[in-house]
Amino acid sequence: MRPSRRGVMAGVTAGAIATLVAPPVRAQKTSVDVLLVLAVDVSRSIDEEEARLQRQGYVTAMADPRVVAAIRSGTLGAIAVAYVEWGSADYQRLVIPWTRIDGEASARDWVAALEAAPRVSNNWTSISGAIEFSMRTLDEAPFEGTRRVIDISGDGVNNSGAPVTLLRDLAVEAGITINGLPILNDRSPFGRPPSMPLDQYFQDFVIGGPGAFLVPAEDFNAFQSAVLRKLIREISLHPPVRATG
Repeated sequence: MRPSRRGVMAGVTAGAIATLVAPPVRAQKTSVDVLLVLAVDVSRSIDEEEARLQRQGYVTAMADPRVVAAIRSGTLGAIAVAYVEWGSADYQRLVIPWTRIDGEASARDWVAALEAAPRVSNNWTSISGAIEFSMRTLDEAPFEGTRRVIDISGDGVNNSGAPVTLLRDLAVEAGITINGLPILNDRSPFGRPPSMPLDQYFQDFVIGGPGAFLVPAEDFNAFQSAVLRKLIREISLHPPVRATG
């Protein structure tokens, strides 16, 4: 017996409704030991030579055998990195999108991409804007990280956008760790003496979350060694063990 037209239409309608109601199937993300956003200050307090030294610090550190060894020593043996440059509250730029690094070859490829990327400077310093943009970048990551980390490097305090502690606290509530790399140059912001040492400012207002730490660089010339120490520590840090029962 052939099914009636009404029965066929009822079946089609039921199938269409089921398709609309059923949740979309999401592709499973590749897991990595840590999702790391490197958020780098390009505000006007950083001149061309300092910008070059800052960029070179990341180039040299990421290709260092000790960093590669730290990556390979993780549970999954891989990390994912996004490189962001930031200035004022309305300026953040994803210079290098999420890249999986699992050894020497992929580290070299990432370094080559950073060396080829143009540098841009911008007025003002919005650490809060950098954190907000980095949080969105983490949410859009095509990888699943055991840990999620934002690393803020810069040579000044927040002077643009929302209060930095507001965004720091939102990030911490979302389970994100913020580490800091304050650059302790001898410049006073806009000719005014700072209200506190920059490393203390980062400690009190910027960093937060499980295992958060800062590694100060005494000046831009010391930036490379500071980046190296920071990356090794960030990558090697095991996630906190939560109590059960």
